Amino acid sequence: MERAAAWSRRHRRAVDVGTTALLALFLVVPAGASTGATGAAPWLLSLLLVAPLAWRRTAPRVTFALVVLAGLLVLLVGDSRVPGLVAVLITVHAVTAYGTRRDGRLVLVTGLLASGAAGARFALFPDGALGLSGDPVTAVAITGALSLLVVAAWSIGQLSRVRVSHEAALTERARLLEAERDQQAVIAAAAERARIAREMHDVVAHSLAVVVAQADGGRYAARADPAAAVRALETIAGTGRQALADMRGLLGVLREDGAARRTPQPGAGDLADLVEDLRAGGLDVRLEEHGERRPLPPSPGLAVHRIAQESLTNVLKHAGPRASAVVRVRWLQGAVALEVLDDGRGAGAAPAPPGGQGLVGMRERAALTGGSVEAGPA
Repeated sequence: MERAAAWSRRHRRAVDVGTTALLALFLVVPAGASTGATGAAPWLLSLLLVAPLAWRRTAPRVTFALVVLAGLLVLLVGDSRVPGLVAVLITVHAVTAYGTRRDGRLVLVTGLLASGAAGARFALFPDGALGLSGDPVTAVAITGALSLLVVAAWSIGQLSRVRVSHEAALTERARLLEAERDQQAVIAAAAERARIAREMHDVVAHSLAVVVAQADGGRYAARADPAAAVRALETIAGTGRQALADMRGLLGVLREDGAARRTPQPGAGDLADLVEDLRAGGLDVRLEEHGERRPLPPSPGLAVHRIAQESLTNVLKHAGPRASAVVRVRWLQGAVALEVLDDGRGAGAAPAPPGGQGLVGMRERAALTGGSVEAGPA
C-alpha cells in the first residue's frame, strides 16, 4: 500500500487522468447508450461534468469553474437523467482537499446554493421521468438530500486536506532533516580536515625546524669541532625518527580497519621533554612552572603541548642566532596560562612565507578548549 501511495504521489496527473477515464467509462458511455442518438444531451452534459476532473488536484479552481458551468447547463436544459452529476460531489471533495481554505468555503456555499436551485427547479418543473411531483415537500426533501451529500463530500474533503497537510509536513521535515544531515557531514568533514592539518603541521614543522637548525649548526661546527657535528647528526637522526613515528601514528588513525597501534597524545606533563629536545637541538630554552601542577583532560593537555611546541618552533625558525626562550606555565584555579617568550630579533632568520598555518592552528586549538592565543612583540 505504501508503494502504491508513493507511486500515486509521484504520478499524480496520470492517476487523475486514469480515474477520470474510468468515470467517463461508467457514467458517460452508459448515458449515451441509454438515450440513443436522439438524446445526446445527457451524455454530452455528463462528459462536460466529468472531463474537468482530470485537473482536480493539479488545478482545483479550474476544475471547480468548469464543473459549475456544466452544472448551470444541466439546470438550463432541465434534463435530470445526467449520471455525470456525481462529478459535482467529487469536485466539492477535491477543491476542499487540494485548494485553499477560501476555495473550500466557496465550494461549500456554491454546492448548497446549487442544491437549493435543484429543489426549486423540481418544484417549478416536475420531472415525470423520475416520478417526482412538484409539491413543496418533495422540493424540500430533494434540497435536503442534496445538501447532505454536499456537506458529506465537503467534510471528507476537510479530512483529506488534513491528511495531505500532514503528509506535506512530514515530507518537508524529512527534506530538512536530510539537508541538515548533509550539512552536518560537511561540517564534520571540514573539522576533521582542519584537525588533521593542525596535527601534520605541528609534527612536520617542529621536526623540520629542528633538523634544519641542527644541519646549519653542524655544517659550521664540523671544521672546528667534529664531535659537535656528530652530535648534530645524532639529533637530526633522533628527530627524524620521532617525526616518522608521529606521522605513522597520525596516519594510522585514518586507517579504516582500526589495526593501527594507538599511542597516547602528548600533554602538559610532557613539556619538560619538549624543552629538553629543543635544548638538545641548539635552542637555549628553559621551563618555568608556577602553581601546583594537576592532570589535564586529553584535549586541553594536547592543546597546551602543541601550542608550546609551535611557539618554540617559531623561535627556532625566526628569532635569529643566539636567541633564548622561556616557557612559563602558570597553574591557575580552573585554567592554565602558557607564555612563551624569547629575546630574539629575527636577525638573519628567513622571512615567514605568506599563508602560514602556525598561528591559525594555535588559535583554533585554544578556541576548541575555551581559550585564546595572543602573539606579538613583548
